[in-house]
Amino acid sequence: MSEATTVTVYTREDCHLCDDAIAAVRRASDAAARPVDVDVVDVDEDPDLRERYGDRVPYVLVDGAPKFKFEVDENALREMIEAA
Repeated sequence: MSEATTVTVYTREDCHLCDDAIAAVRRASDAAARPVDVDVVDVDEDPDLRERYGDRVPYVLVDGAPKFKFEVDENALREMIEAA
């Protein structure tokens, strides 16, 4: 089996766009034909991340590379996961 793709979602509490992005990431991950590790990170728990991302969440990285901000295209994400 191939190595898992890591999808990181930078988020914060009380963020409806973040909730939508996490749901989209989970659906794309479940539909992908390879393993996926989803890492949800609350930027408010780390002063450096809070300063870096502020209100610019959700912010989604695939294997460490920025791919989406504010909204996640599930089909595009699934394709990225499968191509990794």
